[in-house]
Amino acid sequence: MLASPVSLTSSSVRSTQRTIDEVEAPEQRPLSALPSARARALAFAAILVAGVCGGLIGASLVNIQCEGDCAAPSGIAAVFGALVCAAGVAIVSVLVLRAMGEWRTIKQEQLQGPGDEGPG
Repeated sequence: MLASPVSLTSSSVRSTQRTIDEVEAPEQRPLSALPSARARALAFAAILVAGVCGGLIGASLVNIQCEGDCAAPSGIAAVFGALVCAAGVAIVSVLVLRAMGEWRTIKQEQLQGPGDEGPG
């Protein structure tokens, strides 16, 4: 025998819906440590620039030391240099973005005052 389908009454649907009045105001929303879009875009650009610079440095080091056909070693060094430099800048970028978010959160908490604990 098949189970009977669950029916939703209009009162149960209404109880799960939120009205505009129930939505929290921006000052009542929880603080977010998400960095701004501009900061994230700058971090991404820095990672790309570091990758390009690392690739150029890696290829240049091999070209200085290698004689004859150096296309394969130069390419390998360029890829390795790009990956290492981009990974290093990515790590630093993540740490900087997290610190910026934390600083902003601390600043907002200080602006609320010592007596205002906020929601939660």
